[in-house]
Amino acid sequence: MRPSLNVISPELIGQILDEAKRILSEIGIEVRGPALRQRLLDHGLKLDAAGERILFPADVVEWAIEAAPSSFTLFDREGNPHAELGGNKVHFVPGSSGLKVLDHRTGETRLANTADFVEYVRLTDGLEHIAYLATAFSTNDDIEAAVSDAWRLYLCLTNSRKPVVSGAFTEHGVPRMAEMMSLFRQDRADLIARPLSIFTITATGNFRYSEDSCQNLLDCVEAGIPVEIVPVTLMGLIAPVTLVGATVFHTADVLAGLTMAQIVKPGAPVLFGGAPATFHMKAATSPMVAIEALKLDAAYTAVGKHLNLPTQAYMALSDGKFLDAQAGAETFGSALLAALAGVNSVSGPGMLDYVLVFSLEKLVLDNDLCGQALHFVQEMGVQADLPTVDLARQLLNEQHLITAEHTLSHWPQSLYLPDGVIDRQNRENWEKAGSPTLAERAKTAVNQRLTAYTPIDTDPRLDAELRRLIQTGMKTDQPLPTVPRHSGGETAVSNRRARRFRR
Repeated sequence: MRPSLNVISPELIGQILDEAKRILSEIGIEVRGPALRQRLLDHGLKLDAAGERILFPADVVEWAIEAAPSSFTLFDREGNPHAELGGNKVHFVPGSSGLKVLDHRTGETRLANTADFVEYVRLTDGLEHIAYLATAFSTNDDIEAAVSDAWRLYLCLTNSRKPVVSGAFTEHGVPRMAEMMSLFRQDRADLIARPLSIFTITATGNFRYSEDSCQNLLDCVEAGIPVEIVPVTLMGLIAPVTLVGATVFHTADVLAGLTMAQIVKPGAPVLFGGAPATFHMKAATSPMVAIEALKLDAAYTAVGKHLNLPTQAYMALSDGKFLDAQAGAETFGSALLAALAGVNSVSGPGMLDYVLVFSLEKLVLDNDLCGQALHFVQEMGVQADLPTVDLARQLLNEQHLITAEHTLSHWPQSLYLPDGVIDRQNRENWEKAGSPTLAERAKTAVNQRLTAYTPIDTDPRLDAELRRLIQTGMKTDQPLPTVPRHSGGETAVSNRRARRFRR
């Protein structure tokens, strides 16, 4: 049996869905993107009396839910299956939307640059419990904002084979990024069949989809890129302060995005996602790991699972400013809740300060915390330990079970051994090692893992084409930033197979 979390009854889920459908059919959604708006009208959807909002009849929403797949697979850069999203499979992935980094060398919080992002990708490439990448933070310090989304994708594609959660910063950024990813497939149809990325589509609140979100949704679905619909539901500000009401609002926003995606292309992969927060009535902040926001994560995840849809949530992160007790508690608590709830794609590791700051030191700690959460939710079953009387006799005969055949056979799978970031030394050995603090252990782990990174080769012609695609979106003729070479570890390895490439 797999450990699980249940915060909402099936009866209440039914009521929430009924209310969300009523909002969509009677109030509707403000669809600000003209192209997507026209597609919906051409499909037969109607406007409200004021001519401002698109109304979504319940039967259309129900058709869309049935049309959406219950699971899908992400493939790596080489085209190999990498992660299945659906059911209760849980994958942890770094958070996105950071604007700054917490420099692991100086402790300074500052704007990030290309060198920072390359280090992040190379570090994440070797983290065992971080399933795939995300374009985690901006690099606007040294690249034009108009192409920074494509530049971050380029750095991911050329420094790791893992899939990536990404998204476009501008209204027309998706086609360029889709073309970049298709260079690692035989053609566009192959990219659709073996997707390399998930793109985030943000519902902006007040039952509205912005121009950028609408065009990005349309472009992603037409390009075959799976999307995660991520409303930023702020409890007490733009959503009810109560959990049931907030879940209704959140569900309405997600179902609107899902329905629009299915109208564009039935069968388009869509994750039932979100990034909820509470509105702090005294500090006027929006904590994403407030306990009520975490319960909302669990509640809408239950709604998504009830509808047999893959799910996503912003969890396993911290609103704290540094790698401290608050960061550890908030991250592990929410990571464990996400694993118990069976969230398929958990965005958050590495994030601090209301998803504004990214920390490599926190990421290596989070890798271990996520590993523990994944270990906790493994199914519990008999492993040659029933009947148990023979083990009891062996204990009494030997006074221990350390060398018992049963222990030697099962401890590698039964016991989770954290790496050096988590302190499991006794005090004597800890003092002999120099009494390292958590921050010092995390910094050491970052440096060790970066040194151990093994670079990957990218065909020079393909690399040149990737760069050309980025430069076509630039407003100036300034050169692209220099990508730092790897200074340690092994030499570059060859690609596993040749690819077709056309200019």
